[in-house]
Amino acid sequence: MNILLAMIPAFFWGTTYAVTQYTVPDWPPILLGVLRALPAGLLLLAIKPTLPKKHEWRALLVLGTINIALFFCLVFVMALTLPAAISGVGMVSLPVFAMLYSWVVYKRRPNALQVCRGLALVALAWLLFNPATITLNPVGLIAMLSAIMCIVIGSSVTKALGTRMHWWTVLTWQLIIGGVILTIVSAVMASLDPEPYLSAVRNTSLTNILGLLWVIILNTALSYTMYVWLLQRMSVVDFTFGNIINPIAGILSGLILLGESFTPVQYSLMLGMILVSLLPQLVMKFFK
Repeated sequence: MNILLAMIPAFFWGTTYAVTQYTVPDWPPILLGVLRALPAGLLLLAIKPTLPKKHEWRALLVLGTINIALFFCLVFVMALTLPAAISGVGMVSLPVFAMLYSWVVYKRRPNALQVCRGLALVALAWLLFNPATITLNPVGLIAMLSAIMCIVIGSSVTKALGTRMHWWTVLTWQLIIGGVILTIVSAVMASLDPEPYLSAVRNTSLTNILGLLWVIILNTALSYTMYVWLLQRMSVVDFTFGNIINPIAGILSGLILLGESFTPVQYSLMLGMILVSLLPQLVMKFFK
């Protein structure tokens, strides 16, 4: 049952790229980060008011900066520069970076199965992102790689904080702190180049509002709450099974909202990356 619940936030996260391109294609990524993080954090604070203790603020500042401020900006850069399907599928390469990070930082050597999975993902990604077969914005690709590293580092910090403070406090205040940081950065950027920000405000439409509500309420307030809550009740391995819906949602939403289409070979490579990303979990589940 928990695995089915884990599919809900994974699905909404997978739609972020297509929904952003479809509803707010010309809005500055930093402004979108503000509008995603701060309202969601304040909404959760209103539902259940909490206040971190004095010694907790520093850790929450680090988490809010990495997990929210930087990550949300990078996600919206991806959403505005890469096809939705590519963004969704590209993020399944996360295990490779997590494996390398764990190896370098915590000296945890990967096992043979993890190494095989990593090499297979790299090979499939190389074929899928080959400039000879598909043209991708290099800014978007750099943003994708950086966003993946934010997830890896942010997850480590979140896991550490989860043993020292209540999960709702971690959830709420990382969003608020990240949103405040983005607000300050957005104000500075708007003072240097006000036109994109003024244009977004002047030309706000019903489509823009609906897209923002989707991102604020479903992609952030609901999905992050379910994510943090579920991690208290299931293993990371089990949660990964639910995450299979993320790239699928990216592919489908890109097809439905943006009319994205790829060759059969490219779709096969995407499917291959999705299946390979689950290989260790499948082996552990069925052959332990």
